[in-house]
Amino acid sequence: MTHYIGLLDGKKGGYGIAFPDLPGCTAMGRTMEEARRNAIAALADWIGEMGGLEAVPAPSDPETLRLNGEAQEAIREGAFPIAIPLLIESGRSVRANISMDQGILAAIDAAAEERGLTRSSFLASAAIEKIRAEVKP
Repeated sequence: MTHYIGLLDGKKGGYGIAFPDLPGCTAMGRTMEEARRNAIAALADWIGEMGGLEAVPAPSDPETLRLNGEAQEAIREGAFPIAIPLLIESGRSVRANISMDQGILAAIDAAAEERGLTRSSFLASAAIEKIRAEVKP
């Protein structure tokens, strides 16, 4: 999975994330977690507006980012790097064959039915939620 490094800064009540590799791509939030969630959406939106992955730079490796003057300045001022996952939905469904415990599958089906979802929709939303929850400082 592709991750871009964002620089998280701010104080309680107002946090921001800027992406050194993607000028103008920023996100805000009242909490660090809200800023991180908003950064996931901002990253996907920004790349979509620029014409897709082919039209934007690949994520910098940590050494290149460490040598970036703007990033160095932001870090000196208290920002810290955080890995933001790139989640771009294509809008195209594909079939996947998976194996799992029968009891877990029954629990998934019950939970999906309670929410009025298909098994596939439930699993996709659970996977997205899990990926968004992963933080890589």
